[in-house]
Amino acid sequence: MDIAREIQDGKASLGIELGSTRIKAVLIASDNKPAATGIWDWENRLENGIWTYSEKDITNGLKGCYASLLRDIKEKYGVVPKAFASMGISAMMHGYIALDKNNKMSVPFRTWRNTMTATASKELTELFSFPIPQRWSIAHLYQCILNGEPHLSGIEHLTTLAGYVHFLLTGKRVLGIGEASGMFPVSNTETGYNKEMAAKFDERVSAMGFSKPVLSLLPDVLTAGSEAGRLTKRGAALLDESGALHSGILFCPPEGDAGTGMVATNSLLPKTGNVSAGTSVFAMIVLDKPLSGVYDKIDIVATPDGKPVAMVHCNNCTSEINAWADMFSEFAECAGMKLEKGRIYEILFKKAFEGRKDCEGMFACNYLSGEHITGFESGRPLFARKPDCKLTLADFMRVQLYTSLGALKTGLNILTNDEKAPIDKITGHGGFFKTEQVGQKILAAAVNAPVSVMKEAGEGGAWGMALLARYMIDKYDLSLDKWLCERIFKDAKISTVLPCSDDVSGFNEFMNSYSKCLDIEKAAIKAMP
Repeated sequence: MDIAREIQDGKASLGIELGSTRIKAVLIASDNKPAATGIWDWENRLENGIWTYSEKDITNGLKGCYASLLRDIKEKYGVVPKAFASMGISAMMHGYIALDKNNKMSVPFRTWRNTMTATASKELTELFSFPIPQRWSIAHLYQCILNGEPHLSGIEHLTTLAGYVHFLLTGKRVLGIGEASGMFPVSNTETGYNKEMAAKFDERVSAMGFSKPVLSLLPDVLTAGSEAGRLTKRGAALLDESGALHSGILFCPPEGDAGTGMVATNSLLPKTGNVSAGTSVFAMIVLDKPLSGVYDKIDIVATPDGKPVAMVHCNNCTSEINAWADMFSEFAECAGMKLEKGRIYEILFKKAFEGRKDCEGMFACNYLSGEHITGFESGRPLFARKPDCKLTLADFMRVQLYTSLGALKTGLNILTNDEKAPIDKITGHGGFFKTEQVGQKILAAAVNAPVSVMKEAGEGGAWGMALLARYMIDKYDLSLDKWLCERIFKDAKISTVLPCSDDVSGFNEFMNSYSKCLDIEKAAIKAMP
């Protein structure tokens, strides 16, 4: 009854996150725990060699997700919300959305999954003496300039998916600093983009005929706790087709899924980190000091409150596991058995831990798309084994789980081996960790460190976004990390798995084979263009 009253009185906070395969909304009341959720499943498409979602996909997904949320609220509490205390939008980080003077996309949205900006990434990294990954917005813009793409003449604004949706709902061109740091490098001394690097970029591209100052194209930068606009009448109509939702709701700065993952796992203090494992996988390690070198496999981004973060981002994680699960589901149906998808994953994941710890004689590659960490511009999912290697379900699934972290381990080795970056704790979240302890044990073996999972973190970045929305109106002069520790996670239920020495040794043996067997992946790409 108390939650119903809060919702009816417009005192709840809402976070919406547009992930790679699902748009999710999470509503929280004054206890800051998920009170209701909305879901809309979607999938990117490969069109003309570009991984993308259309403008219609985005708007229909928002409407569908919000309608799902309303149904859940109605079913649980018997009320229909007309307002919220605060809201926030999150989405998959990075990518390229170029808008013209009419705020229409000049070209289809290019997601983080695209790996066609290798030349731009290399040249900008050299120009800035700062790592610029392929998926960053500035790498996409520079590659477009190198390619002489005709849409450049009509560009008025650049943004990411989170910034685009925030603009549709509020009319404001802003980003949270964590998300902004994936568009263009941010400054270490002030809140905003690095002006020296911007000047270098403008000088370089002006010689190529591109005369628009890059800072004039980018959204304004805000830190967590700032006010970032209010829901417009047009935005309310877009989100809620029933017409019940009122305009005027306060919005916090939009953030990327990396930032909301850090919030949802309470990983904002130096020497802490989190791993988000779903369609893609990335590790975020909050640094206690700058790295000594520049690495093309390590991104330097920011927490939502502006702390420097080392990020290892890999394009591929669970998509190939999902494909195998679908096939096993199909087999079960052919055999006359009806198994829920969650049960299939549980069986396969638990079986994996019965497999041999080193997966000797087996190799799997989960590259559905390119993987910059290991130098691939495209991918061909595959599985191979030696003729004398017995094929069992346990071994097969273990190698599938191992390889989903293979590229991530390649990048993390730079932090742990070369930079000796300290990591006190890792918190995992995402679909990889849904089956109790299995994903934790695999990750603990990969990073040789304790891995924790929080109960509420299962709600993912949408819950993290809802917390950022709540923080904006409930911070009481506390820094974000203190607010999370004292008001959100003080009594959190946490499950922690310690690394097992045999598992660590087994994973390392697998990685030795993994590095060598990537030649098979190269041959597959060549043979299957």
